[in-house]
Amino acid sequence: MLLYRDPLFHLHRQAPGHPERPERLEAIDRMLADAPLACELRPGECRDATFDEIARVHSREYIRMVAASGGVPHTQFDGDTSANGHSYAAACRAAGSAIAAVDAVLEGPDRRAFVLSRPPGHHAEATHAAGFCFFNTAAIAAEHALASGLSRVCILDWDVHHGNGSMHSFYDRNDVLYASVHEYPHYPGTGRLGDIGRGSGEGYTVTAPLPAGCGDAEYLHVMTQLIYPIARAFAPELVLVSAGYDGHRRDPLASMRLSSQVYGLFTTLDCMFADTCTDGRLVYLLEGGYDTDALAEGVRESMTVLCGGRAAEVPDTSPHAEVVSLTDRLLEQYQPYWPAAEAFSLT
Repeated sequence: MLLYRDPLFHLHRQAPGHPERPERLEAIDRMLADAPLACELRPGECRDATFDEIARVHSREYIRMVAASGGVPHTQFDGDTSANGHSYAAACRAAGSAIAAVDAVLEGPDRRAFVLSRPPGHHAEATHAAGFCFFNTAAIAAEHALASGLSRVCILDWDVHHGNGSMHSFYDRNDVLYASVHEYPHYPGTGRLGDIGRGSGEGYTVTAPLPAGCGDAEYLHVMTQLIYPIARAFAPELVLVSAGYDGHRRDPLASMRLSSQVYGLFTTLDCMFADTCTDGRLVYLLEGGYDTDALAEGVRESMTVLCGGRAAEVPDTSPHAEVVSLTDRLLEQYQPYWPAAEAFSLT
């Protein structure tokens, strides 16, 4: 597996006490140093995204605005998102590393890659920063894949916060399927029932808005019954994962109840899906996760599976009836667009 890390990702820092901080990556680095995985983690070559590569998603005026923050000690973009003198460079490196990972898995021989970058990306809109994000790494990576000759790309997003920027980037298109499982109502307030796409993109935005308090069983139910069946019917040529670990029960910015171990099962589903549809081509992009120990635990579970290991087991419990009912409603909503979608099994 290819692993993309860069010292520049540690230099971006927001206001003191901000939850999106370099210590997130430091915790992952310690985890990898203290308990190495039983596989070869080959270093991927990080690079900067070019202005034109970023401009496939973001307006040129906005890119110049972010660039102007380079070298400036503090620039406030919104109430949650600020930059220091390194933030613009880190955001360019994050987007470029996502592009490099896409190129690597398309060219082979590696079929799996994990980009451990910050700042995160999935909240960034075409014309403004949002939710700790400056440039939308997943959207930029998807656009690059399409520009490289692919016809269909899938973005799977299981960060606890809905990826508003990713959704809006492809809301009226059918060459990118964006599918998200997230807490709702919660920041940023998008990803509600009925957010299914527009025009030629109708049915290609898949949103599963789960109530607060959901745990492993609820997530696995909606993912195996709704998300992966539709994604498999879409038959992408590349899978990108906005991998947020902030649905963990210890995360301070959400109210979900996920275990560390379930992230290995999420990754098992991702790998099974990619093996079925894309010859295994799968790129993970780090998004959220703000309890640093829980983040490192979740990333380790994912990496274990990406390296070919087995996911740890989680208790086999029944999902809450409210989520079963919600999933049935969502299946009814999407059935006209994906009549051939069939339930996805972990076995």
